[in-house]
Amino acid sequence: EIYTLSLHDALPISVLPPGSTPIRVLHFSDLHITSQQRRKHAWIRALAALRPDVVINTGDTLSAADAIPAVMRSLEPLFDFPGAFVPGNNDYYAPAPKNPLAYFRRHVPQPNQPSLPWPALARAMARPGWLDLTHRRASIMVRSGAIAVAGTDDPHLRKARYELIAGLADRSAIVRIGVIHSPEPYLLQSFADDGYDLVLAGHTHGGQVRVPFGPAIVTNCGIDVHRARWLHRWDDRMWFHVCAGLGTNPYMPIRFGCRPEASLLTLVARAS
Repeated sequence: EIYTLSLHDALPISVLPPGSTPIRVLHFSDLHITSQQRRKHAWIRALAALRPDVVINTGDTLSAADAIPAVMRSLEPLFDFPGAFVPGNNDYYAPAPKNPLAYFRRHVPQPNQPSLPWPALARAMARPGWLDLTHRRASIMVRSGAIAVAGTDDPHLRKARYELIAGLADRSAIVRIGVIHSPEPYLLQSFADDGYDLVLAGHTHGGQVRVPFGPAIVTNCGIDVHRARWLHRWDDRMWFHVCAGLGTNPYMPIRFGCRPEASLLTLVARAS
């Protein structure tokens, strides 16, 4: 696999108060790590050279029960920076072979695969200081002030309970960021209604298979195929960014027209 870095400096996200110093957010998702993927581990470690102000992981980090040591080795240099994470559906259950046509179903059946040790991984990632945002509101301090963050459990497995974090976002923060795994429209609307400036999500793999120079074929969630990856507006009040992700289900290691990637977002000041 050829991993790429999606740099969103060409379209800075104007969400900070006038006069604010830019904030660089490293956003990655859907790592789907197994212990054998040494090239992927090394590429993730090298992201620390970007020196981001904050790191956000939007889930599906695991792909095997024995992969926690590999995850922690991969992320170790990034723990030097403030960060936060939420779980994805594949953090809870081991991957399994799947009929590709299943991604076109509107109804998502509950999985029956063996469980993965997500609680142990969450504790491991929180130990160096990253925030577990599963149904939690919190603040992350960066050089220019406090970032208000809030997240939910995985919506794909119907675990998201937005009512547990509902309420107006902290207006004293320099920016307000929602963190979810799957970019479901009802959650995006809830964050917009509560005054968040930006929501970060993953899950779609950017479609994983895309029409050449066109949209994704399927998103595996409620968002439309034209917004299956990258930066978009929601309701004219909020931005949302969908990271196309670094991995795949090990039983379906195919990406077409959609390279694996991480994203570096630059948040800048609004016009005064």
